[in-house]
Amino acid sequence: MKKTVNINLAGTFFHIDEDAFAKLQRYLEAIKRSLSDPQGSDEILRDIEARIAELFSEKIENNSQVVSIKELDEVIAVMGQPEDYMVDEEIFDDVPPVSKKRSRPSYKQLFRDIDNKFIAGVSSGLGHYLGIDAIWVRLLWVLLTVFSSGIFIVVYILFWILVPAAESTSDKLKMTGEPVNISNIEKKFKEGYEAVADKVKNADYDKYGEKVKKGGTSFFDALGNILLAILNIFVKFFGIILIITALSTLVGLIVGLFTLGSVDIWGHGELIDYFTAVDTSNTPIWLLSLLLLLAIGIPFFVLLILGLKLLISNLKSIGTTAKVVLLILWVASLVGLGIIGVRQATKQAYNGDFITENVLQVVPGDTLAVAMRANDQYSYSVYRNGGIRIEQDANNEKVIYSNDIRLVVRSTTDPTAKLVVEKHADGSSYNDAKARAQAIDYNYSFDNGTLLLDGYFTTDFENKYQDQEVDLILYLPEGTVLIADDNTYSFHRNYSSWRDILNNGDEGHYLLIQKNKTLCLDCPEGETNAQESREAEGWEQEVIESLDDDDGMSSSEETIVETETVPTETEETVIVTDSTQIDN
Repeated sequence: MKKTVNINLAGTFFHIDEDAFAKLQRYLEAIKRSLSDPQGSDEILRDIEARIAELFSEKIENNSQVVSIKELDEVIAVMGQPEDYMVDEEIFDDVPPVSKKRSRPSYKQLFRDIDNKFIAGVSSGLGHYLGIDAIWVRLLWVLLTVFSSGIFIVVYILFWILVPAAESTSDKLKMTGEPVNISNIEKKFKEGYEAVADKVKNADYDKYGEKVKKGGTSFFDALGNILLAILNIFVKFFGIILIITALSTLVGLIVGLFTLGSVDIWGHGELIDYFTAVDTSNTPIWLLSLLLLLAIGIPFFVLLILGLKLLISNLKSIGTTAKVVLLILWVASLVGLGIIGVRQATKQAYNGDFITENVLQVVPGDTLAVAMRANDQYSYSVYRNGGIRIEQDANNEKVIYSNDIRLVVRSTTDPTAKLVVEKHADGSSYNDAKARAQAIDYNYSFDNGTLLLDGYFTTDFENKYQDQEVDLILYLPEGTVLIADDNTYSFHRNYSSWRDILNNGDEGHYLLIQKNKTLCLDCPEGETNAQESREAEGWEQEVIESLDDDDGMSSSEETIVETETVPTETEETVIVTDSTQIDN
């Protein structure tokens, strides 16, 4: 078992085995000896160590991983060998054969060139990246700013904030696309050293002194520092938000996995009943929970890592293997959910109807009372809604209970009324959908001028919830009178396209059925059209007299009786008209 050594390379700690450590020492010593000019050798060596530390960080997957000879040889292959720069072979005689190969060229990276800056070095950095002179980039910025009404000033500031400056020798080499190896690091350092030396020799010390007195930091540098500080605060705050959001979501998903998923494992319960009722794909709930955890949880886990990186600059990567595994699991979960979704959709691809027509013995001149009724087995009151409940019927069998019922009232010229019951359901085929619609259990009763409609319907639990609903279309002959109970209000809230002549708010009033409309017979004065009132005077009188025969007469009704007479010709005319329609 080899010993490991902890080293600090350019401010970063690494675990390295003793053989690799010994070779690294010899390598760095050989580099130091190979430097042709002792001036600035310490600075060059620090840049080289920083580049080696950067390459080590790219190759190790976690903090506990030990750098071995293999990783060191790969780094040396990138950096180059000291003997390539006129060094005696005896200095470093155990190099691998691959080290004699020339380093592969680097890819350019976008940096701000602060050594050739006018404001922040954005244009010169883009010039290096695009391979054109910085002056043309600056001219382009000016033109774009003029023609965009200043919008590109904001773009420039964003580049200034988001693009890092090329401060180290390694960054400067990456900016120009040169390989980051020993030779180029030494070359770049010497270029910078000579440029500084020339500036010192040619400096106007009087002007330099004046600049020192005025301050060493320019306005743009100060502005850049302020913007970077604001950005740093914003980034940290954004990272905290990402961490809180991701953690809360992950905790919720994990709790959901153990609660929902375990329901299926442990057996029965109300929750599993509802899931079974709506799940037509027959997918186990634990599998669906697991797929949802992976499909939603993995992106939020990535957001968590991103938030941590925004807060902790030197946070280590989770490793390539972990990234690949998470990507595979995420794609697999999406595919699984897609398959389940397709299976669910195919089970509801068709819509089927089962329609029955029921004749009601209601003729012109009759009064029909309509009300919705509840079943104490399920509920003491009814109100229309589109949800479902799992209930027990009289035989203690599970049924699906719903109040998704629509009531529509229309006029007809037929001599008798009729109730059309339209049952709807979805299915995997037209026949399957029609069979599920027919399986809906719905009832009503008609007795002594009163129509009681169930405000609910049921279907066997085995039929599952397939968007079942019931539409009730009540056709009333012209000349009949309708009085709707208050509990019908929620069931006949329909759009105009349904051609429903029973309006919300007319409940509890006597409504004369006319052609495609109703006339309120007992509404307060002024709420009905005067012409319509005159046309309906005969019918109103007849209706009130028929009511008086059973229930007595109020004083207001007596006044009407005394002042109005029933024109028999009107009744006969209506009946003849109805007969004509029947013959047609």
